[in-house]
Amino acid sequence: MAALLHEGTAYPAGSRVLEVGCGIGAQTAHLVASSPGARIVAVDVNEASLGQARARLAADSPDAEVEWHCADLFDLPFSDASFDHLFVCFVLEHLPDPQRALLELRRLLRPGGTVTAIEGDHGSVLLHPDSAHARAAIDCQVQLQSLAGGDAHIGRRLQPLLAEAGYDGITVQARPVYVDQNRPELVEGFTRNTFIAMIESVGSDALAAGLTTSADWRRGVADLHRVAEAGGTFHYTFFKALAAKLP
Repeated sequence: MAALLHEGTAYPAGSRVLEVGCGIGAQTAHLVASSPGARIVAVDVNEASLGQARARLAADSPDAEVEWHCADLFDLPFSDASFDHLFVCFVLEHLPDPQRALLELRRLLRPGGTVTAIEGDHGSVLLHPDSAHARAAIDCQVQLQSLAGGDAHIGRRLQPLLAEAGYDGITVQARPVYVDQNRPELVEGFTRNTFIAMIESVGSDALAAGLTTSADWRRGVADLHRVAEAGGTFHYTFFKALAAKLP
């Protein structure tokens, strides 16, 4: 998954790179590894997540020099044009106004600098065996994210969002993941422990919101697990956008 998402992303030594919404540092670790010498500044609104990110980098890359900040994306403590590059991964999907976020980040980017944005799109899921119950379970997560102000289908919107926020030279690549029993590491690491685990985690909220019944939810989750078993296949697409702030 790291190769899929981070291929082509490397920043020159000495460049100043802002990662917004770094969470527990999963992507920060890859940025540090792919861009030795770059000055990484990682920001998250959650102090507990930042603590985990610091610990992760201290264990995996003890020599890495990362500058950590606890701050809100819409109130960042940086001056205009103070970064050469921006990296935003799995953040826009959670925001009620992702275009406003991209406008705020554009202020921080120097002329000629770039932004990389990576998001998924739950509408890209393909299952075998297909199951209406499994799709309904996935849709529960989509609806809950929408009720919280986010968009689980935002991957398909990256180009227009960046264009409307004033970025130039926009390119978007689809980064599909296809999983079957010949790729056991992805069956465990992605299908079961990432995607299905994410859907399972919203079960109580989906029931509380009246989006499903206990019986339908159990059937949907069981059918999702079926695609991770022998004879099952799973497909999901991420979208990776690169854009620039022209001089």
